[in-house]
Amino acid sequence: MLSKSQISLLTSLQHKKFRREHGLFLVEGYKSISEFIDSHYHIHTLYHTPDVAPKLLKLSQKINLQEISLADLQKVSGLKTPADAIATVKIPQFKALTHTDLENKFSLVLDGIQDPGNMGTIIRTADWFGITNIICSDDCVEVYNPKVVQATMGSLARINVLYAGLSDFISNANLPVYGALLNGDNIYNTNFGMEALLVMGNEGNGIRPEIQQLITKAVTIPRIGQAESLNVAIATAIICSEAAGKSYK
Repeated sequence: MLSKSQISLLTSLQHKKFRREHGLFLVEGYKSISEFIDSHYHIHTLYHTPDVAPKLLKLSQKINLQEISLADLQKVSGLKTPADAIATVKIPQFKALTHTDLENKFSLVLDGIQDPGNMGTIIRTADWFGITNIICSDDCVEVYNPKVVQATMGSLARINVLYAGLSDFISNANLPVYGALLNGDNIYNTNFGMEALLVMGNEGNGIRPEIQQLITKAVTIPRIGQAESLNVAIATAIICSEAAGKSYK
């Protein structure tokens, strides 16, 4: 049974202020939690229903475990239909990326992504295409927002997500910079090479002007039909497929 203090902690972690205060974020559902168990992340406490108990016999790290009822889980879950477990996970301190960390690979740069679902889907997409670094502008949605974490389906456990001033970061990266813009070159005719920063912009406003000035090649996904725009997460998947996907051939 959860204590009042545990309920207070778990519900408070739905909010950014308290995630920062406690240095913890939430992961819901044992399948997603298991991705973090087998990563560099440290699980603080795993609260689980009785059905999950058999899966916990062989854990790869020492974890505080607490069995709780479904009723207790419903009190603290942020989901309409609670899963079978919820875990508090320590927020890591990622070191700044150096040129060595970025060379010979593709990295995503996100400028002002606001929607948690989009952010989570982009992280999951990056994981699919083997992109391990995502650099976000300071005004992007927080990656440990529960809706973001849920949308990543565990992929967050394998991705380095850092927040930085993008102008300085891009200027110092010393890499080709491809930006998704409406007036760019056709991505299907673009040779992305083997390393680059791939810049995606805000859902409504795109890439801000000061970042556009740092782009070495603007690219676009050619429109065949009549849709006004593409969702940024979908556009990211298409560009990652053309850039990172082709590099594996």
